[in-house]
Amino acid sequence: MGNAYAKAGVDVEAGYEVVKRIQKHVQKTKRLGVMSAIGGFGGCFDLSSLNVKEPVLVSGTDGVGTKLMIAIQEDMHDTIGIDCVAMCVNDIIAQGAEPLYFLDYIATGKNVPERLEKVVAGVADGCVQANAALIGGETAEMPGMYGENDYDLAGFAVGIAEKSALIQKANVQAGDVLIGLPSSGIHSNGYSLVRKIFFEQNDFNGETVLPELNQPLKNVLLTPTRIYVKALLPLIKKQLVNGVAHITGGGFIENVPRMFNEDVAAQIQVGTWPVLPIFECLEKYGQLKHEEMFEIFNMGLGMILAVSEDKVSEVMQILKENQEAAYIVGKMVEKTNNSVEIVEAGR
Repeated sequence: MGNAYAKAGVDVEAGYEVVKRIQKHVQKTKRLGVMSAIGGFGGCFDLSSLNVKEPVLVSGTDGVGTKLMIAIQEDMHDTIGIDCVAMCVNDIIAQGAEPLYFLDYIATGKNVPERLEKVVAGVADGCVQANAALIGGETAEMPGMYGENDYDLAGFAVGIAEKSALIQKANVQAGDVLIGLPSSGIHSNGYSLVRKIFFEQNDFNGETVLPELNQPLKNVLLTPTRIYVKALLPLIKKQLVNGVAHITGGGFIENVPRMFNEDVAAQIQVGTWPVLPIFECLEKYGQLKHEEMFEIFNMGLGMILAVSEDKVSEVMQILKENQEAAYIVGKMVEKTNNSVEIVEAGR
């Protein structure tokens, strides 16, 4: 059977080697509640080990989009797994839930154990950052569906929250202060446009060093998405945050309104946080309208929090104590027109 399968392009032995290689990476993600080891038919987690009276499970699933194409193009696979974890757990923490565990799915045209180990090592690194256990996954070798050097990566995460502590839209009110937490770069959104601007319109490549960046373009584009679990969890446990917006695809315009009801609006003051050079490059080399940048990218803010005015000092102090940078970037107001108003001095 193995020989026939091999002739069809599926290397079963390579699959076994991948499982063997990833064990050490999975091991470092263990946390309270984990019951089973990798290799069974399902991953098990014991909720009774957690001190939660009215548990609500919050789930999230995502991939890394066409950022993956740059990782493949540049043969750099050791951080893309962090992106996959981040895109899932950042959505979960934005709901007020603590991530518990994560599962990944990798589909590839040819099972190359060394490459897939790097991918899963990145997944494990992301899980460590989020204090989430990697309790399972799937690697599917699919010749004919994918090229030999191609693969796709997706993930699924589950978190838990007390029912009474879930972050609700109704909690965000006019007068709340908006606090922004910086991003590490583009994160994992908008890469179809990113690739078009840099690799098609301008004929750059991964080794190109733009004067604004002072390092190879590939390093900047493959900077992993920041994981915000450890930054936000202390604030959420003290119920200091009314709303959280994870700034992903759709930028400010689509994502910020997801944390509040239609009777209020977010007023964001540009110039109150540092915009990373990569966004200036995208606007310049892509000849994009400045206003459009806020509809596509995070512009240097990966999370935006809505906080009651009387709690702002405490929130900023906790963030500072945990060595987390934060900026007061605006406020919530009564809605008169748009759900998000970008205010720019001198424009």
